[in-house]
Amino acid sequence: MIKMNSDINPYRDNVQGKANEPITVAGLLDRSRRELGADYTGGPSDWTLENIYDRLEYNAPRIAIIGGSSDHPAHILDYETVSKAAISIWKHGGVPFYFSTPVLCDGTAQSNMGMSYSLQSRNVIAEMVVNQMEAHSYHGAFVIQGCDKQPLGVLSGLAHLDRVRQYRGEAPVFASFCPSHVLKGGSIPDDLRRELAQLASLATVAGYDDIASDIDEAVSYILQCSSNTAFQGVFLRAIERGILTEEQQKFFEKSLAVNTCDAKGGICAFHGTGNSSREVTAGFGVVYPALELLTDPPTFMQVDKAIEALFFIVNKREFSVSKLVIANIKNTIRLHSASGGSSNLIMHMVGAMIYAGYDFSLEDIERVLMEYPIPDLYDYSLTEGRDIYALAQQCCSGEIRGMETLIYELGRNGVPMDLDAPTVSGQTWRERLANTEGLSADGVKDNPIILSKPRRQFSGVDVLRGNFFNQAVVKVSGMPTKQLDQFDNKVAFILYFENEEQANQHLLDIHLLDKLKSKRIFKLEHLIVMANHNANMNTNELKLLNYEEIFDKSVSNEWLKLAIVISGQGPEAFGMPEMFTPMQHINAHRQLKRLATLISDGRYSGVTYGAAIGHMTPEAFRDGDILYLQDADLLHLQFRNKRIDLLDAEQFAMGHLTRSSENLRVLRAELAQTRMNSLRMRQRRIAASNRFRDCTDASCGVVPMSVALDADMDWNDSRQ
Repeated sequence: MIKMNSDINPYRDNVQGKANEPITVAGLLDRSRRELGADYTGGPSDWTLENIYDRLEYNAPRIAIIGGSSDHPAHILDYETVSKAAISIWKHGGVPFYFSTPVLCDGTAQSNMGMSYSLQSRNVIAEMVVNQMEAHSYHGAFVIQGCDKQPLGVLSGLAHLDRVRQYRGEAPVFASFCPSHVLKGGSIPDDLRRELAQLASLATVAGYDDIASDIDEAVSYILQCSSNTAFQGVFLRAIERGILTEEQQKFFEKSLAVNTCDAKGGICAFHGTGNSSREVTAGFGVVYPALELLTDPPTFMQVDKAIEALFFIVNKREFSVSKLVIANIKNTIRLHSASGGSSNLIMHMVGAMIYAGYDFSLEDIERVLMEYPIPDLYDYSLTEGRDIYALAQQCCSGEIRGMETLIYELGRNGVPMDLDAPTVSGQTWRERLANTEGLSADGVKDNPIILSKPRRQFSGVDVLRGNFFNQAVVKVSGMPTKQLDQFDNKVAFILYFENEEQANQHLLDIHLLDKLKSKRIFKLEHLIVMANHNANMNTNELKLLNYEEIFDKSVSNEWLKLAIVISGQGPEAFGMPEMFTPMQHINAHRQLKRLATLISDGRYSGVTYGAAIGHMTPEAFRDGDILYLQDADLLHLQFRNKRIDLLDAEQFAMGHLTRSSENLRVLRAELAQTRMNSLRMRQRRIAASNRFRDCTDASCGVVPMSVALDADMDWNDSRQ
């Protein structure tokens, strides 16, 4: 029977532990056998209290099965997988335990105060994992991976614990991750589809072609909780224009809601934080390959093989959690970029490295991305049937092999991958890829998602710099090249909002552009020069037009560009909520979405039609210059050059793109103070127990300062 090599054994030396724990193990195994029923194949039960005591005394591996909370769709069927894992751990000579962590669902938390707790929950999960693993002296973990902040929260906690235990001279922490299966997207019922078609026809007859077009676009999506928000925006506009009643809206929304999620649960099939986390944990090498992408909960055989491999790496320091994280960091960054994953994961990857004890920041991710161009190898689409559920089907059929395929194709496209990095299977990537069966992306003939030939030679999330901020990120992978061209190297007017609520109120107003015109917020001379710069229009001809004519032409011809700045959303100010709702309001406004770029010190997962720029540092609450901006300020958007600059307004009126050198902190000090007072008052809406305090900023992962101060290892030296 396998045992831990460490001399430290609390269950041998502490009689209380040996008295308390056997009944919890026996209870878990008894319940697991009942849960499995006819599927149980383990033979007679031999987990007597005496046998459990003997294993504890012997120092057999004590493995915690870490689950989530069943109020999250990804964890509805956790108990089924817990039962399989518990029986398997006992079968292989270990001692199984079970605990779970809360899992905050970003979809449920959208548009309410929950968004101010979401990011903070990642740090809480990491802390809880360390607490439980330390208090009960667990050696390793089998993690049922869910969605949102749970995957990287658990990984960060385990990596942090691994470093602490190595510092104390104890056995390394080992872990294997089992991602929840992919939730199948819903379908709009035929009767509702007909009613929506009738609404679109009614809109056309009434002259509201924008509503008709947006309904047609919305029904083309695989039904997801995120797509329901797009419907909501269209419905609100239809009510305002008198072609839909509030009663009809509620009926439509109810029908959409109850047909969205499959009863088996799982991780939502859109390419958001949940599935990006799946790719990232696989990239870090902590996911057993047979469990990576499934359409149903794993079988006992699949779980058993993963746990068999987990026992193989027990006591082997090169396979400990923190070692897997550092060995695979470049692989993970490149996989995330090539797949165009959620921008949230940029912050979580930085956080995981810091929790693992390495001095790491957004600048290090930037350096990795700049070493070699990362091609776009993901053709994901919710309107053409290529969601992550379809990818899981392709993996389950043996046509491709998930992240192994993506690593292989990156190598074929000239991107150097660290193939000698270890993984939780007990093999290096090179050893795993030696078996070429189903490895090439070309194995998928119908509707491929992972590609062998890139869609374009750039992808992922770019790090931006500017003269009024240190760093921000933009998800270029979410913008087709045509859209990127529409916003790159353009000048935009700022529309400034002090917080998300203020922004949502204005962005939902279908008359927003007309109000901007009537208030003449933007100067006439700036409109003329903007049309000249953004669309090469003749300024002499434009000077013959009046303000209203120039404004209307600028909107209809898309000469006008707007930078929607949503401030006061950073970690310390308001918990760094996701800017999904204002993005959807922009996308629901047919004219506005073709003019607008979103900029915030909050975070985001997806994109608007124009660029979505977030994670801006320093945040407004930390006296970042985003606090000092105001309506009608001018920004030069340079996405291919990875810059955004505040322009000198007087120089721009004369046709010059000159970076502003004004000291806004002096000129707008009174304005900034008023805003800071509002920020502090608004901050009180978050429970004091859960506000970010003494944390790093977004460029350093928003981790507790105590964790960051201990992260003093050079990550480059550690990879030699």
